[in-house]
Amino acid sequence: MTPELVPHGGAAEPRGATAMSDGVNFSVYSETATAIWVCIFDAQDDEIGRFLLDGHEDNVRFGLISGIGPGTRYGLRADGPYDPAQGYYFDPNKLLVDPYAKLIDRTFVRSPRLRLPREAEEDTASLVPKGIVIEAATERLQPRGSDAPGLIYELNVRGYTMRHPSVQGPLRGTVAGLTTRQVISHLEHLGVDVVELMPVAAWIDEGHLPILGLTNAWGYNPITYFAPDPRLMPRGLTELRAMTDMYREHGISVILDVVYNHTGEGDDQGPVLSFKGLDAHTYYRHVEVDGSQVLVNDTGTGNTLRCDHPEVQRLVIDSLRHWVEECGVSGFRFDLAPILGRSLEGFDGNAELIRKIKADPVLSKGLLVAEPWDPGPGGYQLGAFGDPFHEWNDKYRDQVRAFWRGDDDKLAALVRKVAGTSDVFDHNGRRPSAGINFLAVHDGFTLMDLVSYEDKHNEANGEENRDGHNHNSSWNCGVEGPSDDPEINAARARDIRAMLATLMFSRGVPMLQQGDEMGRSQHGNNNAYAQDNEITWLDWENADGELVNYVAALKAFRDAHPALSADRFLTGEEQNGVRDVVWLHPEGREMEDDDWHDAGASVIGMHLHVDGDELIIWFNRWVDAVDVSLPEPTTGNGWVSGICSSAEEPAFGDAGLLSLPSRSVVAIVPAEA
Repeated sequence: MTPELVPHGGAAEPRGATAMSDGVNFSVYSETATAIWVCIFDAQDDEIGRFLLDGHEDNVRFGLISGIGPGTRYGLRADGPYDPAQGYYFDPNKLLVDPYAKLIDRTFVRSPRLRLPREAEEDTASLVPKGIVIEAATERLQPRGSDAPGLIYELNVRGYTMRHPSVQGPLRGTVAGLTTRQVISHLEHLGVDVVELMPVAAWIDEGHLPILGLTNAWGYNPITYFAPDPRLMPRGLTELRAMTDMYREHGISVILDVVYNHTGEGDDQGPVLSFKGLDAHTYYRHVEVDGSQVLVNDTGTGNTLRCDHPEVQRLVIDSLRHWVEECGVSGFRFDLAPILGRSLEGFDGNAELIRKIKADPVLSKGLLVAEPWDPGPGGYQLGAFGDPFHEWNDKYRDQVRAFWRGDDDKLAALVRKVAGTSDVFDHNGRRPSAGINFLAVHDGFTLMDLVSYEDKHNEANGEENRDGHNHNSSWNCGVEGPSDDPEINAARARDIRAMLATLMFSRGVPMLQQGDEMGRSQHGNNNAYAQDNEITWLDWENADGELVNYVAALKAFRDAHPALSADRFLTGEEQNGVRDVVWLHPEGREMEDDDWHDAGASVIGMHLHVDGDELIIWFNRWVDAVDVSLPEPTTGNGWVSGICSSAEEPAFGDAGLLSLPSRSVVAIVPAEA
């Protein structure tokens, strides 16, 4: 059949391309466009039809095209004013991707032609991915639930699967590659119950990368919010649905890292691919400067999504529900989440979009995680999102690193973090699980590099080591980078194990970055976003199996002890004759005021008694073994070792003494336990 526009046959709802019995309905929002066309393409990428949307209602252009159905490849063109200095980029020569496209036919590739001015009359159709009409979903899924996770595992699809021995051929680098038995078994062995996938929506490289021969490996530069990147899901959304179904059978939820703060269209010199060409003023925040309308750059990427606009809010909610209801994901981690609550007046934790997400009958049932900072003014908002959001706790990361590095005056800070970061989260009925505790994530050093490099080494990024964080609270144990010295390598392994124990023995939700359980290194690169290569691909062949088993044992020990995993802040206050925690001096007595002000204090015990579960966790950051005195357990006769971070076992001596190995975390339990 030949595509034809059905005169006045379209509808404004729903947005995007919707397959109907009599054709496909198209609906696009734009407040400023004077005309919008749908362009149909054949299998050879030739444009075989261009149809002006003849419906116009409440800033929505819509129309029904007969003779086409699922599988049709299409794009949009829009006309209107062209004045980039005032935020208008209308140019019918620019083919645009439908913001609601759920499938595209290729990856985005940068080209200077994508940003040529209108007067160049350069048709970009050959450069732009085409949307593909898909069948309407017949089943609407629900999230698995919003219970606090036991262990979150941050995972980059390509980096995780490219070198995995059980992932072969075309499955490498894809979501389907995550469904092999060995991949799932590894996660089960660790005790992971939530996998957080780094962005899977289709993205484009940053403008400076192609000339350097680099590509974006992380995905934090999206163009679409519904369509998956074909590199990760070459067969489309069915791959993600199959993965979430399989993981659910194994007790693992899947959440997505989403980027509702900017798009890869960048600043006014960036490519025109979708939102910018349809209505930049609706989708991006602008501010007047000397008579011009300038894109606001609160994200450090050139533009900022206008999340206080009703149509943008609808786009966000619709796309979130799409990933849940059609793909089976159980929640989201929001990159640079303060943008969700930003307007020109600043951040509001009770902003309309945040309220809508919390109130949505589907989204509110899932796991919601905020990265509570952005680069804009007043962008640090840790603790401000409120339930049901969980929040990445960078204060935990920084203070735990600083303690184990040996910084002065860090004992009290360590205690606050281990006890649940109540100074940030204990308000309005929130619990320790509001905080996501981590030692390392994609943005920064890996855990191995944290103890192997004092300084970042990002030369491979082509920016003369200027990019990436300069403050890492890292140390190298004596030599910068790889070493053949067995003592240095033993020291690094010791410090990694001590920090992992600290993580698992802290109140809040623990999170691991992929590969930190097996000693992964990025060779000192703390900003490896552009390294889609061996720098970010996990080296499974040389994985530290003993470390993997140790992490699994830590998680099992945490799960077995309510005193460690209970979702209540540690207060030290007496209830029913029992105190949930007593902080112990190495002499075996309770810590006193003067003890907390000892700048060099490096040993402390955490005597826990919660829900009938009693144990003591000792933290010793000294390079030497330390003898500590033990109080009597409430029940039983003496103490025995539960688990120790060091390769050396703690030694029980006479008169209630315990020798803690150097730079170790030691858990002891009553003898009969």
